[in-house]
Amino acid sequence: VHKRVTSEQKKPILKKNTKSAAILKAGYTKEKRLFEMANLGVFVSLQLALMYLVAVNFTWDNTGVFAMSLIFGALLADFLSGVVHWAADTWGSVDLPLIGQAFIRPFREHHVDPIAMTKHDLVETNGDNCMAANIVLLPTLACCGVYGEQWVLENYPLLVFVATFSVYVCLTNQIHKWSHMISGLPWWVKLLQDLHIILPRPHHHIHHISPHETYFCITGGWLNYPLEKIQFFQTLENIIEACTGIPPRNDDQKWLKG
Repeated sequence: VHKRVTSEQKKPILKKNTKSAAILKAGYTKEKRLFEMANLGVFVSLQLALMYLVAVNFTWDNTGVFAMSLIFGALLADFLSGVVHWAADTWGSVDLPLIGQAFIRPFREHHVDPIAMTKHDLVETNGDNCMAANIVLLPTLACCGVYGEQWVLENYPLLVFVATFSVYVCLTNQIHKWSHMISGLPWWVKLLQDLHIILPRPHHHIHHISPHETYFCITGGWLNYPLEKIQFFQTLENIIEACTGIPPRNDDQKWLKG
């Protein structure tokens, strides 16, 4: 069963693998971009509608519930960012039907060229995450429309939770991108990083130490330490490898070696 190397054995891998990077970059197609643009447009419409409902139905009596819903929404987004990041980094390949080129390829490209994502525009950076957020926003707003104002009032904590969760999910890759930018960050982004409201740069650099086996949460990174302490992802990897015989990060390491 796969064993993690110690921190003393780890070496940073932050430089670009030019050959692998060029192949993976070419996998970003015109059709993929159109898909991302559509997701982004739908997300903006749905998110604004939900935030409007949250704003107009807020009362000071809801302050405690409002705060708790914010916290849990953000934490769930951070946890799921780690699960998705871990799964895409650790298993599968770019040759898999449907998800290989669309979703696994960007993760492989990111490891062979960590700075490439800082050159991605708004659409390429956030399109896929908007799709994930839309999956939650659509049924929530549908319930608001079908069941009416009484349902909105009775489920106000849920609306705050979904609004917070969907914003963080949408912005996860943008936050990730900021954590790789050496210069050009707005002052308010630096402030949010310093306050650890979003993922700080030094915190995320821990993940980019070979063989990219830890600190997968990239929304705020708040759950990275506790998940590492309980060996959450390592336990999953050991179980999967024991059942399948496939070592974790096998495909990822092939791309890194070029």
